Amino acid sequence: MAKTALVVGASGIVGGATVSLLQEEGWTVHGLARRPRDDAGVRPIAVDLQDAAATATALHDLHPDAVFITTWLRQDSEAENIRVNSAMVRNLLDGLPRPRGPRHVALVTGLKHYLGPFEAYGQGTLPQTPFREEQGRLDVENFYYAQEDALFAAAERDGFTWSVHRPHTVIGLAVGNAMNMGTTLAVYATLCRAAGRPFTFPGSAAQWAGLTDMTDAGQLARHLLWAAETTGAHDEAFNVVNGDIFRWQWMWSRIADWFGVEAAPFDGTVRPLDQQMAGDAALWREIAMREGLAEPDLHRLASPWHTDADLGRPIEVVTDMSKSRRLGFTGYQPTDDAFFALFQRLRADRLIP
Repeated sequence: MAKTALVVGASGIVGGATVSLLQEEGWTVHGLARRPRDDAGVRPIAVDLQDAAATATALHDLHPDAVFITTWLRQDSEAENIRVNSAMVRNLLDGLPRPRGPRHVALVTGLKHYLGPFEAYGQGTLPQTPFREEQGRLDVENFYYAQEDALFAAAERDGFTWSVHRPHTVIGLAVGNAMNMGTTLAVYATLCRAAGRPFTFPGSAAQWAGLTDMTDAGQLARHLLWAAETTGAHDEAFNVVNGDIFRWQWMWSRIADWFGVEAAPFDGTVRPLDQQMAGDAALWREIAMREGLAEPDLHRLASPWHTDADLGRPIEVVTDMSKSRRLGFTGYQPTDDAFFALFQRLRADRLIP
């Protein structure tokens, strides 16, 4: 019989990639979101995880073999991030019926586990890079830690296995996502080409010249499924990245060439996209109308604040995946190919010209 999965955040970048992979592998997939997409073959569950009673009602007769938690809600402070996002995990796991057989729950967090929350991002005493899972938690409040604690408590109560997955910046396709560097850079390059502006790196000298890595959504989905199906990966936390490393001074030119724009020489000045794109909503709407694009609202596609946070970091960020490799995960994805595949999908879906 086909295994059954519940993908939480099925309309997001990671959730959408996970749904696609599970369907390819023959799973029956339930997709939970506040506003589920109409995806063929996915059984939608529309619910707000902040509402415990509604969540329990929506999930009362669902018995998934695996649950993939790929969503979060950004709040105005870390205290609110902790309150809201830990409650969402608790409400989800409290609302599911107690497992009748083996169940695995995978939680996607990220490298803010090592870098700190947005309010203290990249500040204070940080672990040495490359980041390794055994480096543990920082001495600071972090909603990722609160989500983990909710997961661990439910696992101990209900007897399911778990895994935690910590990607670097994720490259993938979703509209309306709050953390979407790939689409943000595609939109920015399109605006630069239309306005005749140089393609200007927005970040820090440390990011421009230092080594870094990223995580393709498909690579992350494969890692999630691998952990769910691999006994040795149960009850473990993992880093997950593409497997290559690069410098932005190389990648920036690669992206510029793909879009046929000029990459401006980097002079060491931080020029945030939040400022560069501040007045571009009207220009994007004009481009969308002229080219017949599917989404004329710039803010539904681009998340400059998130891209600025990543590219403005004052430290080099490289991630170690030895733990997964030792346990048998061999997935690899060149990051420039991940960007180019996303750009092709954005073009095919008429999201960029």
